[in-house]
Amino acid sequence: MRTLNKKCLTIAVDGYSSSGKSTFAREIAKKLNYKYIDSGAMYRAVTLMCIKENIISGEKINIKALDLLLSQVDIDFRFTETGNRYETFLNRKNVEDEIRTVGVSDYVSQVSKIGQVREKMVNIQRKYGKDGCVVMDGRDIGTVVFPAADLKIFMTARPEVRAERRFKELQEKGVDVDFEAVKKNIEKRDYIDTNREISPLKKAADAKALDNSNMTVHEQMEWFEELLSELNYEN
Repeated sequence: MRTLNKKCLTIAVDGYSSSGKSTFAREIAKKLNYKYIDSGAMYRAVTLMCIKENIISGEKINIKALDLLLSQVDIDFRFTETGNRYETFLNRKNVEDEIRTVGVSDYVSQVSKIGQVREKMVNIQRKYGKDGCVVMDGRDIGTVVFPAADLKIFMTARPEVRAERRFKELQEKGVDVDFEAVKKNIEKRDYIDTNREISPLKKAADAKALDNSNMTVHEQMEWFEELLSELNYEN
C-alpha cells in the first residue's frame, strides 16, 4: 500500500461536468486547510471574455482576437466575506455568478479545447500549485497539469443525475431554464471534453475513481477520509 509521507500534498480532482468536483474539492481543501483552485472557473472566465468581446459566432471563434485577450487576462481566486467562499475574479472583477450561466456553459468546452487557451491556463494553474498544499479540480489536472500529483481522484456520476444537479443549481439561482436543455448541454460537453485532441478528459492510470451518483457530500468526505487512512496520511 502506497504511503503519503509528505505533509503538504498536491491533490488533483478530475471528472465529468456537474459531477460535484468543485464541491468535493472545496470540502477537501477545507478539511486539510489547503488552497483550492477551480480550474474550470478559469476556462469559464476566458469564455465569458470571448462572449463579452463578441469574438464567438456559432461554432467559430476569432483566434486573432482571442490571442489578444489571452495576453491581457488576469484570473485570481479570492475569499469573499459575502459569499463565504473563494470566488473567481477576472481582471480584478468578481465574475463568479456570470461564469455559471447557461450562456457560458454552452461555449466553455468549445473555448477550452483551443490549444493556446489550454497552454495559458495550464501555466497559470502550475504557478498556483507549485508549492503544494493545494486541491485543484478540473478535466486534466491529474493527467496534464500535475501528472505527478500526490493524490488523484476521478469523479463521475450518471448523466441524468448530473443534469438534475445542474438544473437545480440554476433554479436556485433564479435562472429560468429547461431541464432537457441542461441535459443536452451536459451530453454535448461530455462528448467535446472526452474527444478533443488536446488534453482530453480521461482517468489517470493511478487515480482513485469515485462514482457519487447516490452519495451525499458527507458520504463522499467519509470516502475521502477512508482513502487517506488507507494511504497512512496524517494531516
